[in-house]
Amino acid sequence: MSTPDALTEEERLELELAEQARQTSGSWDSVKPGKADNFGKSFGRLIGLLKPHAVAFTFVSILGAIGVVLAVIAPKILGEATNIIFEGVVSSSLGGQFPAGTSQATVVDALRGAGQTDTANMVAAMSNFSVGAGVDFDRLRMVIVAVLAIYVASSFLSWVQGYVINIIMVRTMWRLRESVEAKINRLPLAYFDKVQRGELISRVTNDIDNITQTMQQSLSTVVTSVLTVVGVLIMMFTISWQLAIVALISLPLMAVIFGVIGPKSQKAFGVQWRKVGRLNARVEESFSGHALVKVYGREKDSREKFQLENEELYEASFKAQFLSGMIMPGMMFIGNLTYVGIAVLGGLMVASGQLRLGDVQAFIQYSQQFTQPLSELGGMAAVIQSGTASAERVFELLDADEQEPDDDDAPTPVDGEGVIEFENVKFSYTPERPLITDLSFRVEPGQTVAIVGPTGAGKTTLVNLIMRFYELDGGRILLDGQDIAELTREAVRSRTGMVLQDPWLFAGTIRENIRYGRASATDEEIVAAATATRVDRFVHSLPDGYDTVLDEDAANVSAGEKQLITIARAFVARPSVLILDEATSSVDTRTELLLQHAMAALREGRTSFVIAHRLSTIRDADLILVMEHGDIVEKGSHEELIATQGAYWRLYQSQFEQAARDIEEVTDSTGAIQIPAAAPTA
Repeated sequence: MSTPDALTEEERLELELAEQARQTSGSWDSVKPGKADNFGKSFGRLIGLLKPHAVAFTFVSILGAIGVVLAVIAPKILGEATNIIFEGVVSSSLGGQFPAGTSQATVVDALRGAGQTDTANMVAAMSNFSVGAGVDFDRLRMVIVAVLAIYVASSFLSWVQGYVINIIMVRTMWRLRESVEAKINRLPLAYFDKVQRGELISRVTNDIDNITQTMQQSLSTVVTSVLTVVGVLIMMFTISWQLAIVALISLPLMAVIFGVIGPKSQKAFGVQWRKVGRLNARVEESFSGHALVKVYGREKDSREKFQLENEELYEASFKAQFLSGMIMPGMMFIGNLTYVGIAVLGGLMVASGQLRLGDVQAFIQYSQQFTQPLSELGGMAAVIQSGTASAERVFELLDADEQEPDDDDAPTPVDGEGVIEFENVKFSYTPERPLITDLSFRVEPGQTVAIVGPTGAGKTTLVNLIMRFYELDGGRILLDGQDIAELTREAVRSRTGMVLQDPWLFAGTIRENIRYGRASATDEEIVAAATATRVDRFVHSLPDGYDTVLDEDAANVSAGEKQLITIARAFVARPSVLILDEATSSVDTRTELLLQHAMAALREGRTSFVIAHRLSTIRDADLILVMEHGDIVEKGSHEELIATQGAYWRLYQSQFEQAARDIEEVTDSTGAIQIPAAAPTA
């Protein structure tokens, strides 16, 4: 067994991917380092994407077959033109030895009698020979016109074939992108917790683009090449089976090249595209955290990590391209050897009268037509291997475990006021680390419930379960008496508005971002929600008011203003249940106070859950739940919990009394803040 230091880059990547597959508990069971083990299955599935266009593809194949037949017949007819010229020249040259009009049989007998056996055999093989006749230009003209017409028709059919195939390919890739987009919407939230965004984006963009290029470059070429090989092979056997055997010798040699280089190339391309995904993840991480990179002066570190992964991608790409680049020259070398063998043997057969010169000329053209598509197939092998490696990555995404579908007979949600009940709820992200073991409580309509506790206590998990982002391990959650597991996810979430700690806005106007909460909201309702959430306060200072277009990452508004817009979006949705996950953490103290008054009015008649670390924001909550290790250890109003001097009281003391003591220690008798002197050095 190899030691860790002796492992190759591919083996290290394979171990990393295996560990990733183990940690994700089966989400990526089919992850492999791009080895050709699944090449046949993945390639067959890639071709299966064309099934909806079977009729059009059959039509294209018929066009291709007709075009190939014409292209294959052309050398045979063109060889006849060579025979006409050659026979005319020979008949003229023999005019000095024989009277004009001497029959072919007489000339053959006379030449054999004179010991010119090879010349006699050559004359005997001619189809239209007459001493002194010369070149039949009328017949030659007809042959040339026929060849030109065949080539024009063949080229036109080839153009039509390529045009239709491009339409098929574009529509197929359109459907694939639709499938990927739909798949992403069906994946559970847990999937995105385990996969880097850059890696996912790489699969959706780079890999699908690579599949598109593969289909564009190879589909028409492969169809035409295969048909050409079959047609040319038939024509070669009709001319000379001996020369055809010489041409067929190249096939096992080409098969050796495919067998040796092909799997290595496929594996290298798989590694290359995985490196692309990792590099994209690095770039996405650096860009999204660009400000922090600069704040902490980690530009050099970020650049070095990028350079390292970029160098790894360079080495993987170089290896993949080098291996794939060996296929085409190898195929051409074998084709040239075949060409030499056919030329030598064909010349001997013409000299012995076994073949006519035009037939050998046609056969040489056929040999080129035979090896050229094989060489093209060799070149396409590299493209197909790269595309199939990308297809495997896309298919892994499409095969990922989806969230359980909603029942077709799911009950219709009742029009209630927003009663939330937790009954013996159990949940954990991984079986070995239980989080919520037995949680029960009830929230009445219109109540504001604050959830507090240390980091990792399960506060955000609690509201995610209400939104049914995750499925329970035990117990149930009731919304107005109905088990949310029996309702459709859309029905549950349509009655719930949520504002996250990290505000998300899309590229569009402020009006459009607020209306995102409810598409049917009128402009008056948008303004009303914006006014209630203090968005209207800053919108009028912007150049275009509500029609101001937010640029990339909404950089033209502050972090607090972003959060206000997301809160307005939640309010305009008019939900029965409102969830605020640290929703006021990005706003200033004055805005926070204004928001508290606004939310008090907007929460009227709504059940609200508020997650907050700053306990000053939840003093007026109807019910405060204190969580530790996934369990509710205390619950009650602010005054009740302070009076018990339990977990909540300790949190409250740590936030306010310690801060007050720190201020007292650095304040002199005049009330001025004193900065403590630095401790003396030894």
